Amino acid sequence: MGERGLQVRPGPRKVAMAQWEQALDELVRTRGTALVGYAYLLCGDRREAEDLVQDALVRTFARGRLTEAAALEGYVRRTVLNTYLDGFRRRRRWAAVRHLVAEAPSRPGPEAPSSARVDVQEALATLSPRQRASVVLRFFEDMTVAQVADALALSEGAVKRYLSDGIRRMEDHLGPVHATQDGGTQDVEIVTGRSGR
Repeated sequence: MGERGLQVRPGPRKVAMAQWEQALDELVRTRGTALVGYAYLLCGDRREAEDLVQDALVRTFARGRLTEAAALEGYVRRTVLNTYLDGFRRRRRWAAVRHLVAEAPSRPGPEAPSSARVDVQEALATLSPRQRASVVLRFFEDMTVAQVADALALSEGAVKRYLSDGIRRMEDHLGPVHATQDGGTQDVEIVTGRSGR
């Protein structure tokens, strides 16, 4: 209460900030691991995936528009994808000169990835950014070709071409994909976090 018995209410800016903080906290707490996993499939590097998610969160929430909580993850995922595609040239340039300033780690990290996971990572690394994004969205995010085309702002024909070329390059690295008895393909589970604890 104020001096004359008036109640002091928080302004609309403080209320919006509280909603923004609550939405961000909820998204990071409940979906943070999934967002980093999605980014990891795109870029193939855990640290870079965390950076992509961080950049996407900043860009999404810096706009100042609070939307419903269910849509926030979609906005962040789209921003992760755009950031990955837009920053590919910059990251590739940095990768060419990084060895000049970086030191090798004194010991390997605690991760002990399985050979199949490493093979898939290496196969994904051979793809161009659009091929990789198409493959990740189609097979790891389980989107249809039409949804991938919409997400990447490409025609369905272009997505099919990227998928065809990407799968062919991955098969060169991993071997041919064998069809199951029902005519489908065999599912492969890719785990990006530590397990067995």
